[in-house]
Amino acid sequence: MENVPNIARDRPDRLLVIGCGMIAREVLAVKEQLALDHLDLTCLPAEFHYYPDRIPPALDKAILKAKAEGYDRIFVGYADCGTGGMLDSVCEKHGVERMAGPHCFAFYQGMQAFEAIGDGDMLSFYMTDFLCRQFDAFFIKPLGLDKHPELIRDYFGHYQKVVYLAQTNDPELDKVAEDAARLLGLAYERRFTGYGDLTSSLAEAAGAAGT
Repeated sequence: MENVPNIARDRPDRLLVIGCGMIAREVLAVKEQLALDHLDLTCLPAEFHYYPDRIPPALDKAILKAKAEGYDRIFVGYADCGTGGMLDSVCEKHGVERMAGPHCFAFYQGMQAFEAIGDGDMLSFYMTDFLCRQFDAFFIKPLGLDKHPELIRDYFGHYQKVVYLAQTNDPELDKVAEDAARLLGLAYERRFTGYGDLTSSLAEAAGAAGT
């Protein structure tokens, strides 16, 4: 996570991305790829993935803080993410835009591709690079599966397959996703998405900030 307090006061072209901690590494990767030197990043806790009701009030505070630090250009690195439109209300209140789509699993694939898949993925359990790196911390331990593996069927019995949306080609992450599918007793599919719409959305937001 990258925080650059007060720098915006001297650089009005700077863009602050307030994003989900689950996509921090990816935002920074896009920043490097596109040489977006005027892009700054701050993140809300990744654990909000489990508590979407916490995202809107936290975002509201983060935007107020950013404006107090001098940021005129702010982009929200969240999709709706289960907030039921509450995130949009915060964005509208402050006159900022967010990532399009219902969640990161959609914008990583690209909204057009996600919509084309439609109901075909209704029974899929999505994993990303972040969720592969944090599989134990985000799933195994919080759900108690390390001590009670018999609960796997209760939690995952309604899924048909694990779909790993890979942002990078990393054999170690591939193995985590494959092992997860095996552990959960599900079929496995890997889709290389790269950063999907995150790249074009950040490029557009940063371009607007630089104009």
